[in-house]
Amino acid sequence: MYEPRSLTREQASHFAGLALKGICREYPNKLDHVLNDPTDARSPKALHPAFYGCFDWHSSVHGHWMLVRLLRLFSALPEEKEIRTKLNGNLTAANLRAEAEYLRAPNRHSFERTYGWAWLLKLAEELHAWKDEDGRQWSRNLRPLADAMATRFLDFLPKQNYPIRTGVHPNTAFGLAFALDYARTMGNGRLENLIAERTRTYFLSDADCPASWEPGGEDFFSPSLMEVDLMRRVLAPAEFRDWFHGFLPELCRGKPKSLLEPAAVPDRKDPKLVHLDGLNLSRAWCMLHIAAALPKMDPARQTLMAASSRHADAALDYVASGDYLGEHWLASFAVYLLSPPMKNEVKASEFNGK
Repeated sequence: MYEPRSLTREQASHFAGLALKGICREYPNKLDHVLNDPTDARSPKALHPAFYGCFDWHSSVHGHWMLVRLLRLFSALPEEKEIRTKLNGNLTAANLRAEAEYLRAPNRHSFERTYGWAWLLKLAEELHAWKDEDGRQWSRNLRPLADAMATRFLDFLPKQNYPIRTGVHPNTAFGLAFALDYARTMGNGRLENLIAERTRTYFLSDADCPASWEPGGEDFFSPSLMEVDLMRRVLAPAEFRDWFHGFLPELCRGKPKSLLEPAAVPDRKDPKLVHLDGLNLSRAWCMLHIAAALPKMDPARQTLMAASSRHADAALDYVASGDYLGEHWLASFAVYLLSPPMKNEVKASEFNGK
């Protein structure tokens, strides 16, 4: 039985502090914004009254997700009062209605597709699973925006003929994985069935992945591992095992080395190069979950678990680098790696040695 490393109270407090510095910090800010007329030239907070902080919209969303997860996992954090105060200020019904209204304007159908969509649904899933008075209110407030994002997946996926296999925001496998977790938690069978069908259509015939091409110079996702992390959610265990070994046939022999060794980060003050710290964290969580989905005696399990540990060790000390360009988002990746998976983030057979 493999036990993933645990998030400590001290780490939770430290990561919470990083998010609290960002979720109400409006500038600097990188907008994903189409101006339809001169009146659209407005400040980030005027455009996005809930998610204006953390440098960009999607980072603000997953900063809020991280704070909710930390509150759910740890009682009486030193930062709890401040977290609740700031979330109460941002996640109001009026603010979230304004966020949903923003999506309805012309020329915004691709806003934050699909990375921001996925994190918004992850926030909605986290709130739905939390038995807390504030959490229930925030969940109700978020519902119109979450419904709008789920509808966007339903509308877009039938039109997307080809998956996006990038190591940054538009990565299709990442978006589908988080949206699938949400669909299962919320009992949205239509979305779940569509994602399962799209996943098989996009990826089931993939084999001999050229993973030695990774990493790209600004990746924060591994395209190959993110695809595997989605497929283990969709395929039955035996089907997944066979598909996995056809997709990465050399992995049990420690190849390709470039996939299994942490990426070097040459400059943490560069907004693109610091992505590689995020790559090491997301690779670590993918490897951890993939290993848990394989049979106990599968030769790839130990390779993946050892590589996951190396990647985590390479990145966790740099989540707080002292530079806002990394600190505004990396803590969310660290918390997702270190915290115990929610029910629908893993299958019942995972993390029990089967």
